[in-house]
Amino acid sequence: MNFNALGRRVKTAFLGLALLTTLSIGVPTIPTAKAAFGGSTEALLLSCIDYRVVNETEAYMSGRGLKDKYDHIILAGASLGATNTVYPGWGQTFIEHVDVAIKLHNIHKVIILDHRDCGAYRVFLKQEGLDKDRAKENKVHLEQMNALAETIQKKYPQLDVELAIIDLEGKVEDLGEKKGKGEHVEAHH
Repeated sequence: MNFNALGRRVKTAFLGLALLTTLSIGVPTIPTAKAAFGGSTEALLLSCIDYRVVNETEAYMSGRGLKDKYDHIILAGASLGATNTVYPGWGQTFIEHVDVAIKLHNIHKVIILDHRDCGAYRVFLKQEGLDKDRAKENKVHLEQMNALAETIQKKYPQLDVELAIIDLEGKVEDLGEKKGKGEHVEAHH
């Protein structure tokens, strides 16, 4: 028996099976939970790149019952990342992601989650010491969040927009909600 020829045939059969499986041609597949869910998610979350709040952000979303039910965009400064003038392309990119999230996942709301002691506010706005004055920090963040919420709802009036800020320990403070017109878009696949 020629084992080299047999080895090539087995390898070819496995490669062919892998290709068929990848392309879903003629090979039955088991639907995943996400596929069975219809590709729909509850919301799109915008948060900051800061490593200090990654786990806290996930815990907050899971605590809201949104584990695996939201899309996630991350920009330095969260709302400020999408409204800054230093990198204006970030705002356009954010809006394009909202558009895709609506079309693919039928989102109904955008959650803007800024965080306390955000370095992007020092870099982009030259705002030092915001973390020392909570009321001022809320005001400055809320200005950026409201500007972004207005942009979102101007283009997508059906979307609700939630505004919140998280501290480094994971405590979230609700800063408001902008209700959309309730005309939720159906998912396009």
